[in-house]
Amino acid sequence: MTTQQAARNAVEHPNMVRKWRRWKELSQAELASAVSVSRQTIANIEKGNYSPSVHLALAICHELGKSVEEIFGDEQEA
Repeated sequence: MTTQQAARNAVEHPNMVRKWRRWKELSQAELASAVSVSRQTIANIEKGNYSPSVHLALAICHELGKSVEEIFGDEQEA
């Protein structure tokens, strides 16, 4: 997959980090602190500008109490 295809896929299939972070009433800074990254990293993940490592994706999902599929899967509205 090229960089352009990955960027297009991120726009067409945005992750659900922002939705579930807000549902848990966490700020970007609070989630970032909980998973040991910067607030900017969380912001970029939410915008689809950054793909987290498997380790970071799992940490985010654990903190939000959701599965990887629920947060980063292709079928968010199933």
